[in-house]
Amino acid sequence: MHLPDYKEARKRDIRPYHRVEFQFDDKVKNKYQGKTFYLKTYGCQMNEHDSENIEALLEFLGFAKVDDYTAADLVLLNTCSIRENAHNKAFGMLGRLKHLKQEKKDLIVGLCGCMAQEASVVDTILQDYRWVNFVFGTHNMYQLPEIIDKAIEENKQQIEVFSREGDLVEGVPVRRVNDYKAYVNIIYGCNKFCTYCIVPYTRGRERSRLKEDVLKEVQELVRDGYKEVTLLGQNVNAYGKDIYDDYTMANLLEDVAKMGIPRIRFTTSHPWDFTDEMIDVIAKYDNIMPSVHLPVQSGSSRILKLMGRRYTKESYLELFHKIKNKVPRVSISTDIIVGFPGETEEDFLETLDLVRECQYDNAFTFIFSKREGTPACRLADPVPLKEKEERLQRLNEVVNHYFLENNKRLVGCELEVLVEGISDKKHMYYGYSDTNKLINFSSEKELKPGDILMVKIVDAKTWSLDGEMVE
Repeated sequence: MHLPDYKEARKRDIRPYHRVEFQFDDKVKNKYQGKTFYLKTYGCQMNEHDSENIEALLEFLGFAKVDDYTAADLVLLNTCSIRENAHNKAFGMLGRLKHLKQEKKDLIVGLCGCMAQEASVVDTILQDYRWVNFVFGTHNMYQLPEIIDKAIEENKQQIEVFSREGDLVEGVPVRRVNDYKAYVNIIYGCNKFCTYCIVPYTRGRERSRLKEDVLKEVQELVRDGYKEVTLLGQNVNAYGKDIYDDYTMANLLEDVAKMGIPRIRFTTSHPWDFTDEMIDVIAKYDNIMPSVHLPVQSGSSRILKLMGRRYTKESYLELFHKIKNKVPRVSISTDIIVGFPGETEEDFLETLDLVRECQYDNAFTFIFSKREGTPACRLADPVPLKEKEERLQRLNEVVNHYFLENNKRLVGCELEVLVEGISDKKHMYYGYSDTNKLINFSSEKELKPGDILMVKIVDAKTWSLDGEMVE
């Protein structure tokens, strides 16, 4: 049994790691043929991609996927710890599973992902959820077949959570959600230690994959006919800093672009690591989508310092306008936290001023959520929740205004769209533009997910656009 240890997870030293090739244990291959699994995923794109690996590992064991958790022999929750809401949802699901397990004595229940890395969560599991069969963390997902097999064979709770990142394991199998869009991890972890953020403790330090491994994976996706790849990491802009002297995220973006895949995206960026070279590469290649997620978190330099963000309002705006001026038609989205401990009305008004200047195409807005173990959790927080909720409402009114105004400017334009699905209405489809706008459009021609075509915009809504296929 390995339990999470925040003291160990807080250590900021950069540990050397080794590239290890994943190997299946043939002793458990198809051992659970005929059994079924249900996988529930919470959180970010990294969690979604982790679940693609988890599905492939479960299939190796012989499990088949089902869409109804009440019909499954094994239920696994891949959790998120970034905000309290996701935390509460996961425990709510565990409550439902407890009742289900009383009816199905042989039901196997597991929990993994970022919540598993929290010492308080594992303590709660040990004290109040002894019926949960196994728990594993973000650093040893590749051990899932052995962990499940041991939990079933020994009929004893298995807790296998490492608090320090281990070797970088390549070749873990993946069951991709579809055959036209794919996630590719390029870097794991984060070194920034923003004072409110749990990620460095749950995902570890920054570890870049070798460029050869990344490019090989993208090349295989090109060969298999994929139309879009998203390069993933907690801070993709830091790619290469830990292993190369002269190869950066800008170099990787350019090498991926040269492979000819029609669409390239990347997330998430930290403004501190967003270089001029990156901007130039994005502007240079048509297949790097002109869509940038640039989290600001606050428009107050005082609050940004308390957050440990390592930039000021002024330096952020300088970067923002540099991207806007150099990348044609670029859309920029952001993250904003209101009610950070100590935020005054004046600080909040500075955030509103920044939003009015940037006029974002999209924004993910949140009330500050305390995460146990982070420095911000210990800060005095005198602002009442009701006031924070009012600030969030005021912020959303402003950001929504610019969402709609930006969309209105696109009426009459023809945009390239990657088809993602069929609407409920006849001859109606939906997909995303190169600038990551959701577009619902009509077409008399029969289309399929993965098709790329031109759509003329005929109407604008706050969060989407309506269009017609250009014949």
